[in-house]
Amino acid sequence: MHAEGVHAAIQLPEGSWWDWDVVSWGRGQLKLAADHDLTYHHGLELVFGDPVFVSCPSAFHDPVFRAPSPGELLKVTRELGEEPPLVVAFEADAGGQGPVSCLIAAGRLDMVQETVLRYWREDAGPDQRFAPWVSSPDQ
Repeated sequence: MHAEGVHAAIQLPEGSWWDWDVVSWGRGQLKLAADHDLTYHHGLELVFGDPVFVSCPSAFHDPVFRAPSPGELLKVTRELGEEPPLVVAFEADAGGQGPVSCLIAAGRLDMVQETVLRYWREDAGPDQRFAPWVSSPDQ
């Protein structure tokens, strides 16, 4: 999935996307990863291109995506001086007393659904890749 110019709630593909974290943030890209448990792998990535406003914890659970409110759009627009092409809003459990409201504004959003291993495995299949921090024990 690829999205631009959207201020509606995003729809995730079918799956158990309970556990989330920030996989990487740099070079004009913010990448969130999700699965039912992030210990060994993740199966979904939300890749935000050209992020310009990010307000979310580095790890969270069970997000509920929704359209950003008019107030949230106004806040982001005031901060940036213009309305961004894409604003994603969600509520999530970050381990506190209640859900935290999160906002991400970016130039675009891509959803990538594939198995990304978070540990080294010699027999990784051709349909699997490794998280950025994983390297062979020989390296």
